[in-house]
Amino acid sequence: MTPLLQAENISKSYGSLTIFTGISLVISQGEKVALVARNGEGKTTLLNILSGKDTADSGDVTSRRNLNIGYLEQEPELDDRLTVIGQVFASGGELTGLIGEYEQALATGNRQQIDILTSRMDALQAWDRETRAKQILTELDITAFDKPVGQLSGGQRKRVALARVLIEEPDLLILDEPTNHLDLDMTEWVENYLSRTNMTLLMVTHDRYFLDRVCNRIIELDNNTIFSYAGNYSYYIEKRTERLENVQAATDRAKNLLRRELEWMRSTPKARTGKSKSRIDAFYDLKDKATASQDQGEVKIRAGSRRLGNKVLELRHISKSFDEERVIGDFSYTFGRFEKVGIIGKNGTGKSTFLNMVTGALRPDTGSIEKGQTVRFGYFRQEGISFDEKQKVIDAVREIAEVVKMSDGSVLSSSQFLNHFLFPPNRQHDYIEKLSGGEKRRLYLVTVLMRNPNFLILDEPTNDLDIETLNVLEDYLATAGICLLVVSHDRFFLDKISDHIFVFEGGGVIRDFPGNYTQFREYLRVKDKEKPVTRNGGRQTGQKAVSGSPGREKPGSGKLEAGSPAKQKLSFKEKRELEKLEKEIEELEKEKAYIEEALSGGKLSPGELQEYSQKHAELNAALDVKSDRWLELSEIGS
Repeated sequence: MTPLLQAENISKSYGSLTIFTGISLVISQGEKVALVARNGEGKTTLLNILSGKDTADSGDVTSRRNLNIGYLEQEPELDDRLTVIGQVFASGGELTGLIGEYEQALATGNRQQIDILTSRMDALQAWDRETRAKQILTELDITAFDKPVGQLSGGQRKRVALARVLIEEPDLLILDEPTNHLDLDMTEWVENYLSRTNMTLLMVTHDRYFLDRVCNRIIELDNNTIFSYAGNYSYYIEKRTERLENVQAATDRAKNLLRRELEWMRSTPKARTGKSKSRIDAFYDLKDKATASQDQGEVKIRAGSRRLGNKVLELRHISKSFDEERVIGDFSYTFGRFEKVGIIGKNGTGKSTFLNMVTGALRPDTGSIEKGQTVRFGYFRQEGISFDEKQKVIDAVREIAEVVKMSDGSVLSSSQFLNHFLFPPNRQHDYIEKLSGGEKRRLYLVTVLMRNPNFLILDEPTNDLDIETLNVLEDYLATAGICLLVVSHDRFFLDKISDHIFVFEGGGVIRDFPGNYTQFREYLRVKDKEKPVTRNGGRQTGQKAVSGSPGREKPGSGKLEAGSPAKQKLSFKEKRELEKLEKEIEELEKEKAYIEEALSGGKLSPGELQEYSQKHAELNAALDVKSDRWLELSEIGS
């Protein structure tokens, strides 16, 4: 594969805080790479350096000549004076610059300029690009194209910035948490778009379904070391587990050798002559190996909570409106003990309003909410809390409690509880101002959980948390004897922790679905398939379908001719093609598995590594084409 971007031996520090030292990586054309690491390991810093927004203290970053990089930052910098459509086309380049000028001329009503720019738009065939931009903005729920950017919410700004980089179609697209502030439908649209685009991708995201379905290589930054895995997230988890097990086995062997060496080192000084210096040096090397920490925060603890009585929470015919717009309409529900409920719905459908009413922060317009006497809420809010930046992490936690009681009666000190949530002792004594944004969110989570609530409410808890923290949180919640209400756009998280989900459909309507998010999506898919088809091939409900890349229709989505029945059966030739495709896909999957095993084995020469990587990309492309055709034929014959 052709390298697009390469970092060699780069390091970065901020004052006395070292972010990383001496790391190297290569991004090649056609790859879709995810960067995975704990919060605080330097993911965003590394993306800033690779994009050119920041520079390394040492080492080199080189790129292909005239490489066009598009970068979506966690907190995008936008021009508040521009309109939405003007901002989208303000990123540079002849074509996008021209459309930006045209949109600005429209906004100001400059007829002379509009006429001149219209001719140039015709000459460069720029109208398709403008139409496509508006389509992408609409998919991201931005329809007020002439609205000033300064009037947008934080989530809307992020989506405008995402539209801007997608429309530009750069050679290398770098995305820092692209799914933050997107609802579930939008997340799935972006996932589908990126899985089909030919752009080379480098992204940081905690969305594990997104990683699994989009990426073909995972780069892990762990303890200042880069580990590369050629495959998706599922493959990464499998191989990472093997790596940690191998390291642990080596650590165990070193400990056994260390016991024997200790006997020698503790012998009389006479036994250690000058000739033994090499053995003494080897002992200290061995000691380092034996004490190597592989603690990944996976120690199981039994979550504690206050006793929860039989009566938990009753909502009776509650409703809420703002400026005559109904947000919650006549909703009733009685919570049982230890229920775990996920909440989904588009932005603005009343999810946060519902949580505020449940906790008593907001009163319903009609109806009543009755809380059981034993209920103690814990509320993790989207906006978080403000910490004293000059305070140490451990001191902020000790202000809440010195110890935390577990469900088995055991007690953890505040330091032990912090350690479980991935704050090792040395990090606990850092000042809060030195923490990354994700680490501050994790600290906020600790302050909520250590109060031992028995009814926990989480409003978008996965934003800015790394995957490892999410794993710890999921395990913690699985053992907790609590009620749980969680709003999240993280599908993997919802599937793992929710017993059923409340679906906020808008207009005040809330429906209770008896299953997790994936089951709900499958229910919608089957339900949509069963709906009668109109004569023009569309669904009678007129629901917006999730679309893929521009210019590419979903298999079997072509319109029916008036009065012509839909094709129900495969021809003999198509049946043979389907059978052949199944065999070919199976063979390609086997070959891909072999290539991935070789790439992860660490035994290939640089030349072989490039050859195998190229083959892996070719196999992925072939599988995509054949799988699409297989799906198309399968749908016809189903």
